[in-house]
Amino acid sequence: MCGRTFQKTPLGDIQNLFGTVNPVPNAAPNYNAAPTDKLPVVRRDRDGRRSLDLLRWGLIPYWSKDVSMGARCINAMAETVATKPAFRDAFARGQRCIVPVDGFYEWKKAGTSKQPHAFVGADGLPLALAGLWDRWTDRTTGETVQTFTILTTVPNELCAPIHDRMPVILPREKWAAWLGEHSAGPDELRWMILLPYPAERMRVYAVDGRVGNVRNNDAALLSAGHSAPQPALSAAPPAC
Repeated sequence: MCGRTFQKTPLGDIQNLFGTVNPVPNAAPNYNAAPTDKLPVVRRDRDGRRSLDLLRWGLIPYWSKDVSMGARCINAMAETVATKPAFRDAFARGQRCIVPVDGFYEWKKAGTSKQPHAFVGADGLPLALAGLWDRWTDRTTGETVQTFTILTTVPNELCAPIHDRMPVILPREKWAAWLGEHSAGPDELRWMILLPYPAERMRVYAVDGRVGNVRNNDAALLSAGHSAPQPALSAAPPAC
């Protein structure tokens, strides 16, 4: 599961890194991003160019009756993304995206408490998480909401001691294929999202226990050496 991320790199730098062409969205750094937050997402526009847009975390399928389904669809398992009703249409239509984050949080059990850890790229650059996006329209008000989900896969050697899943992280050479800029067959896409990111390209460290409360959102959350265990988090909502 990937249920909490952080994104502190200026969006102008994200634009340069991913080569997006639209005006940079106005968004502040988010040190404790949670589902329902709007986060920067890279996807292709109607002209096939890369676009950086703010989408709500928690995919709402176009056919959903209301927004509540998004809370259960923050992640999509790579093994079943092509067949699960909530995700299969977006996957089949090529509505793939990249969610650039500076890292993500996971919690390791320590008795009756859990210690939060931050996973980041070893090179200090943002991680490119594989995602899907969709567009949902409220049949009553006509309001349109654009949402996304983050794909997860089996953990690598670094993540496994802390959690049994990890987000799908795309190496730079796979960005174009995932975004649909050149043809990628089912087998290529399958292995692209099933294989965990190499552990040697990541690092992990314990962080401030305050990250467990989404109301805490400041740079100090990422300070190593200032960590403290917190009570175990409540159970996650059932997955789609």
